[in-house]
Amino acid sequence: MATATMPQITTEFATTSRDFALASIDREKTATKRVIEAIPENKKTWKPDEKAKTAEELAWHIASVEVGFLHGIAKLNFATMAEEEEAHKNPPKTIAEIAKWYEANLPAALAAVQKMTAQQLMTPIDFYGAFNFPAFMYLDFCRVHSIHHRGWLASYLRPMGSKCPSIYGGSADEPWNG
Repeated sequence: MATATMPQITTEFATTSRDFALASIDREKTATKRVIEAIPENKKTWKPDEKAKTAEELAWHIASVEVGFLHGIAKLNFATMAEEEEAHKNPPKTIAEIAKWYEANLPAALAAVQKMTAQQLMTPIDFYGAFNFPAFMYLDFCRVHSIHHRGWLASYLRPMGSKCPSIYGGSADEPWNG
């Protein structure tokens, strides 16, 4: 199996990369919160297929994993699977509470990563035996993970009878006004 080689990474690159990633995650939070808030409370258990997550499960997954992942980066240690399950076993009871929890908890997670030193950002973190990257490299993974799941959740909205908010421009339900 071929493996890609890693370019030489400097501490300056790590801190600049961190700053760009955090700014991007911060920009994405508004769209993420709006997609979560678009879930009709009376349809939160809807799912397109038996194997899929419900809208509520997916919303909580997006919110809790994004915040938890950022804290794991800041602590230089990701929670074990058992710790993750324990932390997520009592989710908020309503969609509005999930959106409020996300809005309330994301800033502290972003701030924790912002406080990391260049050396901390360069510290490798084991990710369940699958990866062992410098801490800053997980920030892009965190961002794309959330975007991926947000897109999945946005695809639930119309079949549930809701409207899809503008994300990167207008939607059929919410035209972009530039």
